[in-house]
Amino acid sequence: MLDASRDAARPAHAPADHPPVPRRRTGVLLANLGTPDNYDYWSMRRYLNEFLSDRRVIDYSPWKWQPLLQLIILSKRPFTSGQAYRSIWNEEKGESPLMSITRAQTAKMAEAMQARYGDQVMVDFCMRYGNPSTKSKVRAMVEAGCTRILFFPLYPHYAGATSATANDQFFRALMEETWQPVARVVEPYFDAPLYIEALAQSVERAYARLETRPEILVVSYHGMPKRYLMKGDPYHCQCQKTTRLLKERLGWAETEITTTFQSVFGPEEWLKPYTVDEVARLASVEGKKRIAVMAPAFSADCIETLEEINEEIRESFEEAGGEEFTYIPCLNDDDAHIRALSAIVESNLAGWVA
Repeated sequence: MLDASRDAARPAHAPADHPPVPRRRTGVLLANLGTPDNYDYWSMRRYLNEFLSDRRVIDYSPWKWQPLLQLIILSKRPFTSGQAYRSIWNEEKGESPLMSITRAQTAKMAEAMQARYGDQVMVDFCMRYGNPSTKSKVRAMVEAGCTRILFFPLYPHYAGATSATANDQFFRALMEETWQPVARVVEPYFDAPLYIEALAQSVERAYARLETRPEILVVSYHGMPKRYLMKGDPYHCQCQKTTRLLKERLGWAETEITTTFQSVFGPEEWLKPYTVDEVARLASVEGKKRIAVMAPAFSADCIETLEEINEEIRESFEEAGGEEFTYIPCLNDDDAHIRALSAIVESNLAGWVA
């Protein structure tokens, strides 16, 4: 993050006692879902309470949902979720992998923007839930002299429970600013050519390292209630297009790739097929012994990939008779991914920064 005080100065023609004003610059604020501060009970409870109280995530009536959440779910779930986080925790840095990876992505993006624009642009990141909060980072950017902020939710596909709630929080933060910066929001990039290229390269690298080629690639996306799709959320269609574009870029047949959805929560029907069931069916019904799984909807590896895919879903496949399970990591801070994100940022900064 840039030091705002380094080049602050009294405006020309201002009185001698006028406070220094930071030089005007443009902020690029990357946003991801969030992470608990630790995996102990109270850290998990605070994080889950904020997450599961979001009406974009759980849209049930609060008078029905909140008693269930506060009295039952948050009495038990922090323990099980804490155990899952503990199994993937970055103990060396004292943070979750999502935090470590997002920090690394931000550092590389800052380098790319510095090379392109110099000190005109500053880059930072925030989390929708937990820390660092969106509010705190918007405040820091304003204090650093950012009169324009490009807000970039790191979700390739739009969903009300991801992109929209991140945008909501950003706009709420702007509401508290006396002098609001001008704002832009990056649109979903599920079909951006460089994003598809980065995905394809990650698949090709993973397959090149294997002695035997997987029989099918399972492209697993985070799920959502089917009801949301029927109400007009475009997420499902955007996921399907990403898979199609990836298949076309790889030059594969329909039988070599399939789309599934994971992380089902609650009793209602979600988008299908469910990843955990589909990998078992591929093994037990279709006799697939070798599969690969990737998760393009996540810009960084997190609990849903490192624990759910690489542990729970792997176990489902192997228990059904599967033999070789390959997890292809998220794009994370891979150079091809950073190039794709940088190109999107540069396009969205047009007219703002020379």
